[in-house]
Amino acid sequence: MNAANPYSFKKATLDDLALLKVWRSAPHVLEWWDAGEAYNEADLADPRVARWIVSIAGQPFAFMQDYTVHGWENHHFASLPKGSRGIDQFIGDPDMVGLGHGQGFIGARMRTLFKAGVPVIATDPHPDNKRAIAVYKKLGFEISEPPQETRWGLILPMQAKA
Repeated sequence: MNAANPYSFKKATLDDLALLKVWRSAPHVLEWWDAGEAYNEADLADPRVARWIVSIAGQPFAFMQDYTVHGWENHHFASLPKGSRGIDQFIGDPDMVGLGHGQGFIGARMRTLFKAGVPVIATDPHPDNKRAIAVYKKLGFEISEPPQETRWGLILPMQAKA
């Protein structure tokens, strides 16, 4: 953590599952993020996905994951170059929403991924999630295709290049 990047990313562990369950059941998260099944040990061990608890000043407030877009058969980002990553995230603490933290921590993770050699980062918000789309555009994402229905729901494909 430093002045330029006040955010820290800790790998999600079994000790974080209760917190994630609380966050995923919050109304502001449920609006855009399917409650689904709570994460479990197998989810956390999945090598295709890196799951993170995001903190500021030592206080956890958000969840983020980045994943290989080539890890699932017929994934909607499978045509991206080798090494590309997809991202998903939410701010779990409702008091932290609308304060610019989304742009801050997503941008921090993007810089880390690009420094590691990731050629393209993709994301897929719901087409009606105007707040998320605006944040992604500020971070350099561009809409890459029209909205489409996937096995994960209706999405708006977006990409940012290194």
